Amino acid sequence: MATYTKLPSGRWRVQVRRAGFYRNQTFDRKSEARAWAEEIEAQTQQARSRGYIQPKGATLADLIQLNREQVPEGGRTRRACLDRLTARLGSIQLERLGPLHLRDFIDTRQGEGAGGVTIAQDLSYLAAVLEWARVVRRIDVNPELARDARRELKHRKLQTRSRSRDRIPTSTELERLEEHWGSKPRQKIPMGELVRFAVASAMRAGEITRICAEDVDKAARTVVIRDRKDPRNKAGNDQVVPLLPDAWAIVEARLNAHPRGRLFPYNRESVSTAFTRACEALRIRDLHFHDLRHLATVRLFRMGLDIPRVSLITGHKDWGNLRRYTNLTPADVHAAAGAG
Repeated sequence: MATYTKLPSGRWRVQVRRAGFYRNQTFDRKSEARAWAEEIEAQTQQARSRGYIQPKGATLADLIQLNREQVPEGGRTRRACLDRLTARLGSIQLERLGPLHLRDFIDTRQGEGAGGVTIAQDLSYLAAVLEWARVVRRIDVNPELARDARRELKHRKLQTRSRSRDRIPTSTELERLEEHWGSKPRQKIPMGELVRFAVASAMRAGEITRICAEDVDKAARTVVIRDRKDPRNKAGNDQVVPLLPDAWAIVEARLNAHPRGRLFPYNRESVSTAFTRACEALRIRDLHFHDLRHLATVRLFRMGLDIPRVSLITGHKDWGNLRRYTNLTPADVHAAAGAG
């Protein structure tokens, strides 16, 4: 049943306790508090009648751990977000989890300097965990709590969508990087070769370092990219990708040295770090290894390949995602039309 308490401020606090279920909220008027309590009690009764489990005593950390045990872990971003949610909100009992907890979470993250995109990502993963708990485990939790908190971000004037990068390396920058690595005989990772292959293949660093000799078809000049990144398929998304002449020349040479196993047996993080350090040493600003994929995609379009053929190489399944990689200029259009 609901209990109402008038606070010194004149506001009303309402608490709803029903069969191990607890929620509370504060309102300016008692009539608002009573309307909210009646709605919550109705929802609770409906949840019980539909066979939902009341999460008495369980914490959000317990729920996140259960989710991690039963749902594939996913990528680094998901792991980091779930770790953060566990650290910041994990001690809260599920039946007590409310909008004020998420408001305070947003306040804290903002105070730490986190941007709207990062905070929105945290809340999206929280909503996914709560949705999974309700639909799959039949636990009486409310995913809308996290979704409402995410919608709150726009009222805080926080940008929740990341800005598309349009940074691509220039020919001069690539030449300088090549010379830099060439002057370091102790460089264990052949960064120059990896950069040339990234530009020729449009592959990500992780995809390059996972290529195995057994996945290369010499006759067709193709390679199978295992578990290629896809927003809808986190695992098992294998794709057969054609290797254009420049990319094939590098792979063919690698096959002679590595007839079995990984063709580029290097750690993805080490490759990315070596690239960043070289850019810092040469004072090349705001350039990442992933920007090579952007350059490679631009070059594919400039070669005159259409969207289906480019997407076959890059792995994009949505033109909206691929469009930001075009970077075509009026001169490119004239060249393709034969007018330039």
